[in-house]
Amino acid sequence: MAPELLPIRVTIQREEDIIRARQQGRDMARSLGFGAVDQSRIATAISELTRNILRYAGTGTAILRPATQGARRGIEIICEDEGPGISDIPFVMQEGVTTGKGLGIGLPGTQRLMDEMKIESQVGQGTTVTIRKWLR
Repeated sequence: MAPELLPIRVTIQREEDIIRARQQGRDMARSLGFGAVDQSRIATAISELTRNILRYAGTGTAILRPATQGARRGIEIICEDEGPGISDIPFVMQEGVTTGKGLGIGLPGTQRLMDEMKIESQVGQGTTVTIRKWLR
């Protein structure tokens, strides 16, 4: 793992922040050794999650950082907000569930793009989604 890669925190408050988070995620993935296809997958997942922050909570944070698990190396993205929360996580994880305003991949699509995904949410208190992609 390259020690110079420190966590990056991006505050999400407007459309431009989504673009910035996406680009910084792509740059970090490239620095970590991910190929172009996985860089695109990571950037798309970041776009979906940060767009959800903007749409449902209005503001939040994306944290991008290198990840390790034993000998595995990769990237971890944590998207968190203090919005309304998700009352039914199994429902929003069903294929085809959409508000019709996103990229069309929703949370299930985000999960498919990444190797790991965990959602923690409390109604009225916010949501934290953690995703990871491991180098092959």
